[in-house]
Amino acid sequence: MARDKGKLRNRSTRITHFQSGHCTGTMTSFLDNMKAMDANRYATKKTIAQGMLDIALLTANASQLKYILQVGEQHQFYKLMLILISLSIVLQVAAGVLLVIQSLINMHNPKDRSLGFTINHFIDVFIYLSVFCDIMKMNFGIDPAVPHSSDDAEPLKP
Repeated sequence: MARDKGKLRNRSTRITHFQSGHCTGTMTSFLDNMKAMDANRYATKKTIAQGMLDIALLTANASQLKYILQVGEQHQFYKLMLILISLSIVLQVAAGVLLVIQSLINMHNPKDRSLGFTINHFIDVFIYLSVFCDIMKMNFGIDPAVPHSSDDAEPLKP
């Protein structure tokens, strides 16, 4: 019985010791390592997610460009849509190239850091303008299910 009380007291002391933050050994170093890696891991996941979204947007733009070229001059806003889609693709590709260049810059060097910040500002502007083009082209609509004129629509035959 006395031996059981000793085990219980040792266990209780260890739990209190751990809860008070005075734990030594592998648990503290593990938590310290997790805190140190969180920012880097978050940045990596954010970059991957942004890259996937950029690829999805570029794919959607390529599909819309194909559609608008197939429809041709029959589309009510053919020239405007062609310009907006092409401009959006060019801006996305330019932002992608700048992202690759930015990844090659050593941000620990103060001279390179200012160049990196400048490139980052250009990337932000290119992405902003690309999204603006995408919003504008969605307002003018590319919907193959909607006929553009009454001449295109055929009545259903029984």
